[in-house]
Amino acid sequence: MTKIGKSDDRVRVARDTGVTLKKAAGDDGAKAERRKTVDLAGALTGAAEDPARTPPAPDPAGTVARVPAVMPPQPQPVPEPHRYAALDRSVMAGLARLTAGLSPHAMLDAWSDWAMHLSRAPGRQLELAERAQSNWIKLFQYTTAGLLGTTPDKPFTPGPNDTRWSDPGWDKAPFGLWQQGFLGVQDWWQAATAELPGLRRQNAERTGFMMRQLLDTVSPANFPLGNPGIIAATLKTGGTNLVEGAAHFADDARHILAQEHRPVPEEFALGKVLARTPGSVVYRNALMELIQYAPATDKVRSDPVLIVPAWIMKYYILDLSPENSLIRWLVDQGHTVFCISWCNPAADQAALSLEDYRINGILKALEVISAIVPGRRVHANGYCLGGTLLAIAAATMARDGDDRLASVTLMAAQVDFAEAGELLLFLDESQVAFLEDMMWSQGYLDRPQMSGAFAAIRSEDLIWSRAVRRYWLGEPDLPTDMTVWVNDTTRMPARMHSEYLRGIFLENRITAGRFAVEGRVIALKDIAVPMFVVGTESDHIAPWRSVYKTALFTDCDLTFVLTKGGHNGGILSPPGHISRHYRVGHRRPGAHYIGADAWLKGCDPKPGSWWPEWAAWLSARSGDLVPPPGIGAPERGFPALAPAPGSYVFQS
Repeated sequence: MTKIGKSDDRVRVARDTGVTLKKAAGDDGAKAERRKTVDLAGALTGAAEDPARTPPAPDPAGTVARVPAVMPPQPQPVPEPHRYAALDRSVMAGLARLTAGLSPHAMLDAWSDWAMHLSRAPGRQLELAERAQSNWIKLFQYTTAGLLGTTPDKPFTPGPNDTRWSDPGWDKAPFGLWQQGFLGVQDWWQAATAELPGLRRQNAERTGFMMRQLLDTVSPANFPLGNPGIIAATLKTGGTNLVEGAAHFADDARHILAQEHRPVPEEFALGKVLARTPGSVVYRNALMELIQYAPATDKVRSDPVLIVPAWIMKYYILDLSPENSLIRWLVDQGHTVFCISWCNPAADQAALSLEDYRINGILKALEVISAIVPGRRVHANGYCLGGTLLAIAAATMARDGDDRLASVTLMAAQVDFAEAGELLLFLDESQVAFLEDMMWSQGYLDRPQMSGAFAAIRSEDLIWSRAVRRYWLGEPDLPTDMTVWVNDTTRMPARMHSEYLRGIFLENRITAGRFAVEGRVIALKDIAVPMFVVGTESDHIAPWRSVYKTALFTDCDLTFVLTKGGHNGGILSPPGHISRHYRVGHRRPGAHYIGADAWLKGCDPKPGSWWPEWAAWLSARSGDLVPPPGIGAPERGFPALAPAPGSYVFQS
């Protein structure tokens, strides 16, 4: 025991943590003695927080006034709703329709942030002035060499995705000069919008993106007199290309203004040419149809496969023409395959949530499959956002002790969105609130708003090159199974898409430990079943390094495959395609994490398709070969309702 100051009161260990005020014996009340009691045991055990375990100290005189040590939290005042919030949202929704869903505030914020930081950086200004001077000198030297009759090297080269300059006429004067002048300006602006100290990285990238969009509008490749390919085609056809191009422009304008959805061409009819793998719809609710595919072999693996496509797309991206169909190929390998076909939500389904998609989508599909193939676990495969939802469902099932999954495959699917690629250019608090107001007014996010964002990321190829071909060269769009699917877009219900954009994408809650299901936070590390994760090398929607981060947040047996191609083309990689390759690596349970770049250096490319690699992985975990199950389970309430591809795939 030690004394505090000159007081004769000693520090005593007590279970009563707090402050006591006691009248000293023999004192007339003018003097009060303050005594602190310290509960060392309670501080360590938490006993002081339990009044039932901490009886008050005896006080015969009844003179003790007790002040609680821990004050209970006070209820926070609920802010009053804004009386005219609906008016504000209506105005924002109307503005969003005029701007194709892009927030003017987000754009102005990016430009002002960039301008203010550049204005206070004289060193960067000097650097940009020197770069402008250097670019002019390069352009002058290129022009002079051309006038002297030599063939100069071009000082500026277009980007890898820029196909506007493929015509050989761009190597001749004056077109080569115009091309180099445009690329020189583009090069300067790329340097001008590079990162600056203090400038938000997203704003730097956003200003660079917007400047590229503005420059693309004045590219010499867009104008008949500036494009040698257009001039040559006009002379060759006598102007017929311009007439046909004008007709194409009028047709496209009519569809855009009327917001008409182009039907699937007859030569690619669904159920006849595309999505034609034999099967039956064995379950249907308001959200999805579950398709069971007919077996193609005498015996099948005992464990079935469930495919969960993204709700942003129609499922037949995985069942295109027979030679490009992952589903048909998987059935041919002796697997019992089920696939979810999501509905195309209308305005009256605006309240659909992510939880609805988990419960009435994935979990309901597992229930039906367990009735059709009883006693067997399911290999679940999620593509794109379907993979994100599957990861959420798998983590929840692991937490709750639900062992119906045999493995989880994620194809071009992200669970962490900190490095989600160029789509981050379109998302911040202002932009998400802007989209929420637009979805609030119409009940969903419509096709043009989504497809426009994806096209803008590769505008030089997906917008401007196509416009030149279609409107100036008069060439019709030649459909393929992939382009037919790309144009067959869907809508996003307002509530679900808001939850995805804000909670999963913007706030990145899944890997931050802040995503709750049924009131409890989930953790991806709870997933114990084997995982097979696929990334694609040139994916601009789900960059492979972001997809690879699944390995950072899980601790199970994990196989990672990196395949050549983009978001769709890399996944659709049937055996026999030339120039295909992939890399594969395996992580044992509990092994240390290896970064993406280190993994890449340690995995040599293998020629061919990644599909056989996945099929071998599945087969090793899918049990013995058995007679195939019947289609549906009528005795359990799941009869075959309709032939594949069902009815939801036809919703427009």
